[in-house]
Amino acid sequence: MSDKYFLDTNIFIYTFDSGNPKKQKRANELIRTALKNNTGCISFQVVQEFMNVATRKFAAPLSIRDCEKYLSSILSPLCEVFVSIDLYSRALEVMERWQFSFYDSLIVAAALQANCSILYSEDLQHEQRIGDLTVHNPFHTC
Repeated sequence: MSDKYFLDTNIFIYTFDSGNPKKQKRANELIRTALKNNTGCISFQVVQEFMNVATRKFAAPLSIRDCEKYLSSILSPLCEVFVSIDLYSRALEVMERWQFSFYDSLIVAAALQANCSILYSEDLQHEQRIGDLTVHNPFHTC
């Protein structure tokens, strides 16, 4: 595995959450580093989940135009894993072995497919090892 990392959806959501300045700062740092150093990635699922939350659940939802800008400047350059039958099969294997929900398993499967060594997410157990992948909650100390 490499020093490459996978960013879960919540990382992107926190960049818009001014009510949590520590989490917002940490999330922005992770994304900025991922883009600058080409060390981070996401999957199609992260794009879908972010767009849904940003347009429907933010206190001030993003406009379609703002979503398009965010998609082209932030999400698209990071998106490396796309839907496939192999990805779904691997997600089912993860789901069975680790007893995660299907959607969490799909995130883990995408991180594994992208050869990431770290999965940044607050949705799974901090420091949990899944094969060569380690889950880190980037907000663990926030």
